[in-house]
Amino acid sequence: MVSPARAAAYETVFRVFEQDAYADRALRTAVASLDQRDRAFAQRLAYGTIQRARTLDYAIEQLGRRPVRKLDPPVRAALRLGAYELGFMQTPRHAAVNEAVELVRRARLERAVAFTNAVLRRVADGIEALLESLPEGALKQSYPDWVEQVWTRDFGREQALALMRAQNEAPETVVRLIRGDIAGEPTDISGAYRVPRVDEEALAEGRIWPQSRGSQLAGLTVGARAGERTLDLCAAPGGKATMLAGDVTAVEKHPGRARELEENAACLGATNVSVVCADALELPPELRDYDRALVDAPCSGLGVLASRPDLRWRAEPLPELQLALVGAAADRVRTGGTIVYSVCTLNADENEAVVDASGLAPEPLGEEWPQFAHPKRPEFLLTRPDLHRTSGFFIARLRV
Repeated sequence: MVSPARAAAYETVFRVFEQDAYADRALRTAVASLDQRDRAFAQRLAYGTIQRARTLDYAIEQLGRRPVRKLDPPVRAALRLGAYELGFMQTPRHAAVNEAVELVRRARLERAVAFTNAVLRRVADGIEALLESLPEGALKQSYPDWVEQVWTRDFGREQALALMRAQNEAPETVVRLIRGDIAGEPTDISGAYRVPRVDEEALAEGRIWPQSRGSQLAGLTVGARAGERTLDLCAAPGGKATMLAGDVTAVEKHPGRARELEENAACLGATNVSVVCADALELPPELRDYDRALVDAPCSGLGVLASRPDLRWRAEPLPELQLALVGAAADRVRTGGTIVYSVCTLNADENEAVVDASGLAPEPLGEEWPQFAHPKRPEFLLTRPDLHRTSGFFIARLRV
């Protein structure tokens, strides 16, 4: 009998790799009927397995002597889960092997049961030594080679390794306090509190909003004030839009996400936020002459890999789109107004290079937030998972 938590983790891993599902959505569905303890275990197992997939596949191939790509999908998912428990968790050997075997049996692949058992026993015998023998780098830390190459280019070898290690650890849990009191630890960002877990009741009542310190910093740097008009070009799900004072126009391209944005703004009491469902690159003509704009652009997400385990396998840089969005914002902001460009990635091609290509003059944010000043370009801000223990954000404020 497979434990409910492992069954949920298996379903999540299977859907991510075989059906191209997003990990958070797949997990939410899989754990819907579980209690809090089982949900936490299922998330740890599923997210860890997804994060470490490259390393796990290498171990399965080296020790199990079978190419992972040729395996039946249910067998592949079960072996990855079992290998993760054997290599990275304190699960007893017999439990990890037996549960994986039962997952294959449950998938009605009786012919593969003996194979799964044999492979995982070989993995159990050798995975500890294999992991220790791997040289430091993308294979050992389970990242695509291109991510290691970008971070080594931008930050140097040791900091690249530190970034890879940091984003294989569970991120801190931080919420933004909307109203009322909170049992949490204040942080270096005003309104951001570190908590042991998200209070679901407080969230449902709109008293808090889960949001990393890096993300909240991006919202604060907009500097929106009462009496001003601010345009948020990529607004869903609304964490930053609902931080802004004054009259806020929140633009979202996808109808479903626009509805979610409206619901979140209503829940949080952000009556100053008006949602427009439109393509940011094809805005209605009446949206113009704003005092400020926020361009929290789509990106490769290399700063949020700890909380989005599947993103490292699907990430791609988007500098052309980002530059176009900054240009779209500049067209709708009055002369003398400002644009905050923020992206949750750690990649100079999507960060300072986009700002440089925009031709807009940056305001010196590093003087305002010295602890987060970009090490090479102190007019910008750069939060780092390895240094600041929050999501990685690049933030620039530009004068139009």
